[in-house]
Amino acid sequence: MRLSTRGRFAINAMIDLALRQRHCPVPLSELALRHGISLSYLEQVFAKLRQHGLVESTRGPGGGYTLGFRGDGISVADIVTAIEGNTSAPQEEEALAAGGPTDMTQALWEQLHTALMAHMQTISLRSLALEQRAKGFAVQEPKASKKGILKKPAASLEHPSAPNSVFALGQWLPGRV
Repeated sequence: MRLSTRGRFAINAMIDLALRQRHCPVPLSELALRHGISLSYLEQVFAKLRQHGLVESTRGPGGGYTLGFRGDGISVADIVTAIEGNTSAPQEEEALAAGGPTDMTQALWEQLHTALMAHMQTISLRSLALEQRAKGFAVQEPKASKKGILKKPAASLEHPSAPNSVFALGQWLPGRV
């Protein structure tokens, strides 16, 4: 069993996604900024998560990622398996193929791997998100975008007392003098 930095980033990003997706799809650029992860690195992580159906993407303005079709049924084991690939315990054949002696602790490692995967299967993404909320995490509402919406200026009811051009000034002055 391997849990790399990529796996840790994936779990953190998925918890963040579970906390924020209720409002709208979450752009990867926002996730990258919040967690200090390179956007290109995060794109690779989410490509694997999307291939396994753990997330769904929405393109275009206002697009981003939401949890996949399984939603609340996603476990930590699902995320790790999607990111790390085959998470099975090293096989005895691999040791023999490498020319090394048979691993005397092979059965131990297989038991530990099975126990670890079984435990990670019991930890749901939803429970991790609820745990963060219990610790006081609050999602900040996204600011409403005002792009494309033009507000008409309020009509001025006051009429200026001064002329607005040179020609109007010429007409205005003879009456004042």
